[in-house]
Amino acid sequence: MNKSGFAWVLCLALALGSMFDAAAQGAAPAAKGAAPSPAAGSALDVLKGSWVRPDGGYVIAIRNVGANGQLDATYYNPKALPFARAQAMQVGGALRVVFELQAGGYAGSVYELTYDAVNDRLQGVFRQAVVKQTFEVQFVRRKA
Repeated sequence: MNKSGFAWVLCLALALGSMFDAAAQGAAPAAKGAAPSPAAGSALDVLKGSWVRPDGGYVIAIRNVGANGQLDATYYNPKALPFARAQAMQVGGALRVVFELQAGGYAGSVYELTYDAVNDRLQGVFRQAVVKQTFEVQFVRRKA
């Protein structure tokens, strides 16, 4: 291998090593448009509680938040339906949540919401897969 080939391999090894080191320390590589990462710890605790959709009375109840962003949540319309997936993540400076339904006539339907800290609400879109429509929605925190 000539000197330029060796230098290229060395640069690649150093770059890969720094990426793996950052991952091992829990840091994401600094790159524009990087993939979302699960939000951690107490930053997610703000999501706990009952959230009501004012335009229909639908409720998302978030009971617990895992360190990896996994949410222990249920959907009420008006009966309880389990989420196939309930996940929170940080995307840039925003706290985002995704809820996927597979039960009760909602197969493949997804809520993609962002937490609005100023107004203490979740807002975004609901993709209703069965009727193939997308709705802008918001959920407000139900006061005890």
